[in-house]
Amino acid sequence: MNITDVRVRKMTKEGKMKAVASITIDDEFVVHDIKVVEGEKGLFIAMPSRRAADGEYRDIAHPINSETRANIQSLVLDAYEKVLMEEPAVEAPAATEEPAAAEAETEETTTEEEA
Repeated sequence: MNITDVRVRKMTKEGKMKAVASITIDDEFVVHDIKVVEGEKGLFIAMPSRRAADGEYRDIAHPINSETRANIQSLVLDAYEKVLMEEPAVEAPAATEEPAAAEAETEETTTEEEA
């Protein structure tokens, strides 16, 4: 089994779920809704699941052995890291506005003292 494509969509909301991925196997079969989750020990993947009648979540599709799970997890997490690297660096607007605001306050204080 060869994973021939991995696509990752980064989540915009803050939270434990960081992204959702899809993998293509042998250019013939796709598994959607693989979640990239931030856990206590770092990032891991959660396979697509659905809630059963008893309230428990059960995987819809999942690897049968740990070697295949490790391979899928490695490929998905590598693709997620690439998505993070491709993001442009965002400057915090507050950092650029604070010095100007501080100068304005200083000018106002000077003006009040002179009056």
